[in-house]
Amino acid sequence: MRRLPSMSGLRAFEATARHLSFTRAATELNLTQGAVSHQIKNLEDLLGLKLFIRDGNTIRLTEAGFEYLASARAALTEVLVATDRAIDRQRGDVLTIACLGTFSIKCLLPNLGDFTKRHPSIGLRIRTLVPSTHMAPQDYDVSIQYGSSEDWPDMVARKIMREELFPVCSPALLQADGGLRVPRDLTHHTIIRTASPFILRDDWPLWLERAGTPGITFAGEISCDLLYPSYQAAMEGLGVAMGRSAVVAADIRAGRLVEPFSVRLPSSLGYHLVAGTERAKLAKVQLFCDWALERLGAAAPLAAPSSRQNPRTDAA
Repeated sequence: MRRLPSMSGLRAFEATARHLSFTRAATELNLTQGAVSHQIKNLEDLLGLKLFIRDGNTIRLTEAGFEYLASARAALTEVLVATDRAIDRQRGDVLTIACLGTFSIKCLLPNLGDFTKRHPSIGLRIRTLVPSTHMAPQDYDVSIQYGSSEDWPDMVARKIMREELFPVCSPALLQADGGLRVPRDLTHHTIIRTASPFILRDDWPLWLERAGTPGITFAGEISCDLLYPSYQAAMEGLGVAMGRSAVVAADIRAGRLVEPFSVRLPSSLGYHLVAGTERAKLAKVQLFCDWALERLGAAAPLAAPSSRQNPRTDAA
Protein backbone atom coordinates (compact mmCIF):
# COMPACT_ATOMS: atom_id res chain seq x y z
CA MET A 1 0.00 0.00 0.00
CA ARG A 2 1.32 3.42 -0.89
CA ARG A 3 2.05 5.70 2.03
CA LEU A 4 0.15 8.98 2.26
CA PRO A 5 1.55 12.18 3.79
CA SER A 6 -0.18 13.63 6.81
CA MET A 7 -2.47 16.61 6.35
CA SER A 8 -0.48 18.55 8.92
CA GLY A 9 2.70 17.88 6.92
CA LEU A 10 1.12 19.14 3.71
CA ARG A 11 -0.17 22.27 5.43
CA ALA A 12 3.25 22.96 6.93
CA PHE A 13 4.92 22.48 3.55
CA GLU A 14 2.43 24.70 1.69
CA ALA A 15 2.63 27.51 4.24
CA THR A 16 6.44 27.40 4.33
CA ALA A 17 6.64 27.39 0.52
CA ARG A 18 4.29 30.37 0.32
CA HIS A 19 6.19 32.42 2.91
CA LEU A 20 9.65 30.93 2.30
CA SER A 21 9.99 31.18 6.05
CA PHE A 22 9.58 28.59 8.81
CA THR A 23 8.88 31.37 11.29
CA ARG A 24 6.00 32.94 9.35
CA ALA A 25 4.58 29.51 8.52
CA ALA A 26 4.65 28.62 12.21
CA THR A 27 2.85 31.87 13.10
CA GLU A 28 0.14 31.21 10.50
CA LEU A 29 -0.40 27.62 11.66
CA ASN A 30 -0.16 28.50 15.36
CA LEU A 31 2.75 26.09 15.82
CA THR A 32 6.33 26.39 16.95
CA GLN A 33 9.05 26.77 14.34
CA GLY A 34 10.49 23.48 15.48
CA ALA A 35 7.18 21.71 14.93
CA VAL A 36 6.96 23.05 11.37
CA SER A 37 10.53 22.00 10.61
CA HIS A 38 9.84 18.53 12.05
CA GLN A 39 6.72 18.06 9.91
CA ILE A 40 8.56 19.07 6.76
CA LYS A 41 11.46 16.73 7.60
CA ASN A 42 8.98 13.86 8.02
CA LEU A 43 7.48 14.73 4.63
CA GLU A 44 10.93 14.84 3.00
CA ASP A 45 11.78 11.47 4.57
CA LEU A 46 8.53 10.01 3.21
CA LEU A 47 9.22 11.34 -0.28
CA GLY A 48 12.91 10.56 -0.22
CA LEU A 49 13.85 14.00 -1.55
CA LYS A 50 14.59 17.52 -0.42
CA LEU A 51 11.82 20.10 -0.73
CA PHE A 52 13.83 23.12 0.41
CA ILE A 53 17.40 24.31 0.13
CA ARG A 54 18.58 25.94 3.32
CA ASP A 55 21.10 28.74 2.82
CA GLY A 56 21.94 30.41 6.09
CA ASN A 57 18.84 32.21 7.31
CA THR A 58 16.99 31.84 4.00
CA ILE A 59 15.31 28.93 2.26
CA ARG A 60 14.12 28.28 -1.29
CA LEU A 61 12.25 25.50 -3.00
CA THR A 62 14.11 22.81 -4.84
CA GLU A 63 12.97 21.83 -8.34
CA ALA A 64 11.23 18.82 -6.83
CA GLY A 65 9.67 21.12 -4.24
CA PHE A 66 8.17 23.33 -6.95
CA GLU A 67 6.66 20.30 -8.66
CA TYR A 68 5.28 18.86 -5.44
CA LEU A 69 3.85 22.22 -4.32
CA ALA A 70 1.32 22.36 -7.18
CA SER A 71 -0.06 18.92 -6.31
CA ALA A 72 -0.04 19.63 -2.59
CA ARG A 73 -2.00 22.87 -3.03
CA ALA A 74 -4.52 21.17 -5.30
CA ALA A 75 -5.02 18.38 -2.78
CA LEU A 76 -5.45 20.78 0.13
CA THR A 77 -7.94 22.86 -1.83
CA GLU A 78 -9.98 19.81 -2.77
CA VAL A 79 -10.11 18.64 0.85
CA LEU A 80 -11.03 22.09 2.16
CA VAL A 81 -13.79 22.54 -0.42
CA ALA A 82 -15.15 19.04 0.24
CA THR A 83 -15.11 19.71 4.00
CA ASP A 84 -16.94 23.02 3.61
CA ARG A 85 -19.45 21.34 1.31
CA ALA A 86 -20.10 18.50 3.75
CA ILE A 87 -20.57 20.90 6.67
CA ASP A 88 -22.72 23.37 4.73
CA ARG A 89 -24.96 20.58 3.42
CA GLN A 90 -26.21 20.12 6.98
CA ARG A 91 -26.75 23.86 7.51
CA GLY A 92 -29.53 26.01 6.17
CA ASP A 93 -27.96 29.24 7.33
CA VAL A 94 -24.90 29.42 5.03
CA LEU A 95 -25.26 30.37 1.37
CA THR A 96 -22.39 29.71 -1.03
CA ILE A 97 -22.39 32.05 -4.04
CA ALA A 98 -20.04 31.47 -6.97
CA CYS A 99 -19.68 34.54 -9.14
CA LEU A 100 -17.61 35.79 -12.07
CA GLY A 101 -14.94 38.17 -10.82
CA THR A 102 -15.92 41.37 -12.64
CA PHE A 103 -19.62 41.02 -11.84
CA SER A 104 -18.75 40.27 -8.22
CA ILE A 105 -16.61 43.41 -7.88
CA LYS A 106 -18.82 45.78 -9.87
CA CYS A 107 -22.32 44.55 -9.04
CA LEU A 108 -22.68 41.87 -6.38
CA LEU A 109 -20.43 43.05 -3.56
CA PRO A 110 -21.48 46.74 -3.66
CA ASN A 111 -25.12 45.64 -3.18
CA LEU A 112 -24.68 42.61 -0.96
CA GLY A 113 -25.01 44.61 2.25
CA ASP A 114 -28.69 45.05 1.45
CA PHE A 115 -29.13 41.27 1.35
CA THR A 116 -27.40 40.77 4.70
CA LYS A 117 -29.61 43.45 6.28
CA ARG A 118 -32.73 41.75 5.00
CA HIS A 119 -31.54 38.25 5.93
CA PRO A 120 -29.06 38.57 8.82
CA SER A 121 -29.42 34.90 9.77
CA ILE A 122 -27.91 33.71 6.46
CA GLY A 123 -24.13 33.49 6.40
CA LEU A 124 -22.33 33.96 3.11
CA ARG A 125 -19.48 32.27 1.30
CA ILE A 126 -18.32 34.02 -1.88
CA ARG A 127 -16.32 32.05 -4.41
CA THR A 128 -14.89 33.41 -7.65
CA LEU A 129 -15.64 31.67 -10.93
CA VAL A 130 -12.58 31.75 -13.17
CA PRO A 131 -13.19 31.26 -16.93
CA SER A 132 -10.16 28.99 -17.28
CA THR A 133 -11.23 26.57 -14.55
CA HIS A 134 -14.29 24.49 -13.81
CA MET A 135 -16.18 24.70 -10.55
CA ALA A 136 -18.50 21.77 -9.96
CA PRO A 137 -22.15 22.67 -9.22
CA GLN A 138 -21.97 20.86 -5.90
CA ASP A 139 -19.36 23.39 -4.76
CA TYR A 140 -21.91 26.21 -4.57
CA ASP A 141 -25.60 26.78 -3.86
CA VAL A 142 -26.12 29.37 -6.58
CA SER A 143 -23.87 30.99 -9.16
CA ILE A 144 -23.90 34.12 -11.30
CA GLN A 145 -22.65 33.28 -14.80
CA TYR A 146 -22.61 34.85 -18.25
CA GLY A 147 -24.24 33.36 -21.31
CA SER A 148 -27.68 32.37 -22.58
CA SER A 149 -30.29 30.33 -20.73
CA GLU A 150 -29.56 27.36 -23.00
CA ASP A 151 -25.99 27.13 -21.70
CA TRP A 152 -27.14 25.31 -18.54
CA PRO A 153 -29.65 22.69 -19.79
CA ASP A 154 -29.72 20.58 -16.63
CA MET A 155 -29.92 23.49 -14.19
CA VAL A 156 -32.28 26.29 -13.27
CA ALA A 157 -31.14 29.54 -14.95
CA ARG A 158 -32.81 32.94 -14.57
CA LYS A 159 -31.61 36.02 -16.41
CA ILE A 160 -30.96 38.88 -14.02
CA MET A 161 -31.46 41.74 -16.47
CA ARG A 162 -31.56 42.75 -20.12
CA GLU A 163 -28.11 43.69 -21.36
CA GLU A 164 -26.79 46.17 -23.89
CA LEU A 165 -23.26 46.64 -25.24
CA PHE A 166 -21.67 50.02 -25.99
CA PRO A 167 -18.26 51.71 -25.94
CA VAL A 168 -17.05 53.40 -22.75
CA CYS A 169 -14.01 55.53 -21.99
CA SER A 170 -12.63 57.99 -19.46
CA PRO A 171 -14.14 61.51 -19.49
CA ALA A 172 -10.76 62.97 -20.46
CA LEU A 173 -10.64 60.88 -23.62
CA LEU A 174 -13.68 62.65 -25.05
CA GLN A 175 -11.50 65.66 -25.82
CA ALA A 176 -8.19 63.93 -26.54
CA ASP A 177 -6.84 62.81 -29.94
CA GLY A 178 -9.52 64.56 -31.99
CA GLY A 179 -12.38 63.80 -29.60
CA LEU A 180 -15.14 61.22 -29.78
CA ARG A 181 -18.14 62.94 -31.35
CA VAL A 182 -19.22 60.21 -33.81
CA PRO A 183 -18.33 56.50 -34.10
CA ARG A 184 -15.95 57.13 -37.00
CA ASP A 185 -13.77 59.16 -34.60
CA LEU A 186 -12.67 55.81 -33.15
CA THR A 187 -10.13 55.66 -35.99
CA HIS A 188 -8.06 58.16 -33.99
CA HIS A 189 -8.16 56.13 -30.79
CA THR A 190 -6.94 52.89 -29.23
CA ILE A 191 -9.62 50.31 -28.54
CA ILE A 192 -9.48 47.80 -25.71
CA ARG A 193 -10.55 44.26 -26.47
CA THR A 194 -11.32 41.54 -23.94
CA ALA A 195 -9.87 38.42 -25.51
CA SER A 196 -8.69 35.08 -24.20
CA PRO A 197 -8.94 31.41 -25.22
CA PHE A 198 -12.08 31.22 -23.05
CA ILE A 199 -13.88 34.23 -24.54
CA LEU A 200 -14.90 33.36 -28.06
CA ARG A 201 -16.93 36.45 -28.93
CA ASP A 202 -15.58 39.93 -29.66
CA ASP A 203 -18.46 42.41 -29.61
CA TRP A 204 -16.62 45.24 -31.38
CA PRO A 205 -17.41 44.08 -34.98
CA LEU A 206 -21.14 43.71 -34.21
CA TRP A 207 -21.29 47.10 -32.53
CA LEU A 208 -19.42 48.79 -35.41
CA GLU A 209 -21.87 47.30 -37.89
CA ARG A 210 -24.81 48.60 -35.87
CA ALA A 211 -23.16 52.02 -35.71
CA GLY A 212 -22.81 52.07 -39.50
CA THR A 213 -19.01 51.93 -39.49
CA PRO A 214 -18.09 48.28 -40.22
CA GLY A 215 -14.48 47.47 -40.91
CA ILE A 216 -12.90 50.70 -39.71
CA THR A 217 -9.33 50.56 -38.41
CA PHE A 218 -8.15 51.94 -35.10
CA ALA A 219 -5.07 53.87 -34.07
CA GLY A 220 -4.10 50.98 -31.80
CA GLU A 221 -5.40 48.02 -29.80
CA ILE A 222 -4.90 46.74 -26.27
CA SER A 223 -6.00 43.21 -25.39
CA CYS A 224 -6.90 42.12 -21.85
CA ASP A 225 -7.80 38.59 -20.79
CA LEU A 226 -10.60 39.62 -18.40
CA LEU A 227 -13.24 42.35 -18.26
CA TYR A 228 -12.03 44.00 -15.07
CA PRO A 229 -8.59 45.05 -16.40
CA SER A 230 -10.26 46.17 -19.64
CA TYR A 231 -12.48 48.60 -17.77
CA GLN A 232 -9.65 49.72 -15.52
CA ALA A 233 -7.55 50.44 -18.62
CA ALA A 234 -10.41 52.51 -20.00
CA MET A 235 -10.69 54.46 -16.75
CA GLU A 236 -6.97 55.16 -16.90
CA GLY A 237 -7.46 56.75 -20.32
CA LEU A 238 -5.63 54.04 -22.28
CA GLY A 239 -8.41 53.57 -24.80
CA VAL A 240 -12.06 52.78 -25.46
CA ALA A 241 -13.52 49.52 -24.11
CA MET A 242 -16.72 47.68 -25.00
CA GLY A 243 -18.94 48.00 -21.96
CA ARG A 244 -21.62 45.66 -20.70
CA SER A 245 -24.49 47.67 -19.23
CA ALA A 246 -24.63 45.45 -16.14
CA VAL A 247 -21.06 46.00 -15.03
CA VAL A 248 -20.32 49.58 -16.15
CA ALA A 249 -23.45 51.22 -14.74
CA ALA A 250 -21.91 52.18 -11.40
CA ASP A 251 -18.75 53.58 -13.00
CA ILE A 252 -20.83 55.69 -15.39
CA ARG A 253 -22.96 57.03 -12.54
CA ALA A 254 -19.80 57.87 -10.61
CA GLY A 255 -18.25 59.61 -13.62
CA ARG A 256 -15.32 57.23 -13.88
CA LEU A 257 -16.51 56.15 -17.33
CA VAL A 258 -18.64 57.86 -19.95
CA GLU A 259 -20.65 56.58 -22.91
CA PRO A 260 -19.53 58.68 -25.88
CA PHE A 261 -22.23 57.58 -28.37
CA SER A 262 -25.95 56.82 -28.34
CA VAL A 263 -25.50 53.56 -30.26
CA ARG A 264 -26.24 50.44 -28.22
CA LEU A 265 -26.18 46.80 -29.24
CA PRO A 266 -28.81 44.63 -27.50
CA SER A 267 -27.24 41.37 -26.41
CA SER A 268 -28.83 37.95 -26.48
CA LEU A 269 -26.45 37.00 -23.67
CA GLY A 270 -26.44 38.22 -20.11
CA TYR A 271 -25.78 37.44 -16.47
CA HIS A 272 -27.83 34.58 -15.06
CA LEU A 273 -28.58 33.11 -11.67
CA VAL A 274 -27.75 29.41 -12.06
CA ALA A 275 -28.45 26.61 -9.58
CA GLY A 276 -28.92 22.87 -9.61
CA THR A 277 -32.54 21.73 -9.64
CA GLU A 278 -32.45 20.53 -6.03
CA ARG A 279 -30.44 23.50 -4.71
CA ALA A 280 -32.85 25.89 -6.42
CA LYS A 281 -35.62 24.62 -4.10
CA LEU A 282 -33.73 25.60 -0.94
CA ALA A 283 -35.24 28.54 0.93
CA LYS A 284 -31.91 30.37 1.17
CA VAL A 285 -31.37 30.08 -2.59
CA GLN A 286 -34.88 31.28 -3.36
CA LEU A 287 -34.43 34.27 -1.03
CA PHE A 288 -31.16 35.20 -2.72
CA CYS A 289 -32.53 34.81 -6.25
CA ASP A 290 -35.59 36.92 -5.48
CA TRP A 291 -33.32 39.58 -3.97
CA ALA A 292 -30.86 39.50 -6.88
CA LEU A 293 -33.59 39.87 -9.50
CA GLU A 294 -35.00 42.85 -7.62
CA ARG A 295 -31.83 44.59 -6.44
CA LEU A 296 -29.28 43.78 -9.14
CA GLY A 297 -31.81 43.95 -11.93
CA ALA A 298 -32.79 47.47 -10.87
CA ALA A 299 -29.22 48.67 -10.31
CA ALA A 300 -27.88 48.17 -13.82
CA PRO A 301 -30.15 49.79 -16.45
CA LEU A 302 -28.93 53.12 -17.83
CA ALA A 303 -30.46 55.27 -20.51
CA ALA A 304 -28.30 55.92 -23.55
CA PRO A 305 -27.06 59.52 -23.93
CA SER A 306 -29.98 61.54 -25.31
CA SER A 307 -27.87 64.35 -26.75
CA ARG A 308 -26.35 62.22 -29.52
CA GLN A 309 -27.53 62.10 -33.07
CA ASN A 310 -29.09 59.18 -34.90
CA PRO A 311 -26.52 56.32 -35.20
CA ARG A 312 -26.60 56.29 -39.04
CA THR A 313 -26.25 60.08 -39.19
CA ASP A 314 -23.34 59.97 -36.76
CA ALA A 315 -21.57 57.42 -38.91
CA ALA A 316 -21.67 59.48 -42.04
